[in-house]
Amino acid sequence: MPTAEPHRGPARADFAMLLVVLIWGGNLPVIKAALTEVPLLAFAGVRFTIASALFVPLLLAREGSILPPAGTGWAMLWLGLLGNTAYQLLFMTGLFHTSVANTALILASTPVLVAAFGAVSGIERLSRSVAAGVTLAVAGVALVLGHEGARITSRTLAGDLPVLAAAACWAGYTLGVRHHAGSMSPLRLTTLTMLTGTPGLLLAGLPAILRTDWSGISAAAWGGILYSAILALLVAYTLWNRSVAEVGPSRTAVYNCFVPVVALSLAWAALGERPGLLQFAGAGLIVGGVLVARAAPARRIA
Repeated sequence: MPTAEPHRGPARADFAMLLVVLIWGGNLPVIKAALTEVPLLAFAGVRFTIASALFVPLLLAREGSILPPAGTGWAMLWLGLLGNTAYQLLFMTGLFHTSVANTALILASTPVLVAAFGAVSGIERLSRSVAAGVTLAVAGVALVLGHEGARITSRTLAGDLPVLAAAACWAGYTLGVRHHAGSMSPLRLTTLTMLTGTPGLLLAGLPAILRTDWSGISAAAWGGILYSAILALLVAYTLWNRSVAEVGPSRTAVYNCFVPVVALSLAWAALGERPGLLQFAGAGLIVGGVLVARAAPARRIA
């Protein structure tokens, strides 16, 4: 059974993560548009089911089987539940009860959580350059989103806390991917965790799926579902996990700070608005933070 792919250099991982940023940044307006026609839980259940159905033949074609390496079955189950089922349900619950700006700001804390959890667990040693880069990037996100109305108050906690829990789930998933990256390819790991995480989402969304008149869904909404399943899940998840394996969790997670900037840039372009000085300053901090974190030597697991 194939193991992790050979190291191909940090530059390749950086390029891949920029593609992930573009995909996930564009995913937000795509999801918002599709949700005007498709219930939230139905959308999540259907897109994960489509992604899982595509992952299986892809893995079979490339590696010949979909079985986990010996001794990793339970780990793949828990990683799927953590990074897909729990993350998605907490994220959607939080988004329903708080603002989009708050959600983006809290999710931007993911690199901090990855670095902290990784250092505590011993999975990844936190270098000074990574710590400095993460700090700069998160500060930049706070500047950008603060102008967009991101304010965490007692009134928003009902949504903010589930989103923070979702960020913690994704951080745990990312570190779990790093821990098991030496025993299988990123594609196999992503497929297995997708397969174990999808049933919970499908079960949660089943009532909404059965109530939805799918024949009345527009082509644009179906396009949104396919974009979110094929690009945001199939492509982006695989590239994320490959980057985690090649350059480490913290260097990968810091790119997450770019996602709200891309999403807001698309919104600004669509609305013809001009970003203010604070947004430009925040974007500069994010770029600087990513470059500083990128300067840290990539450490692979043995």
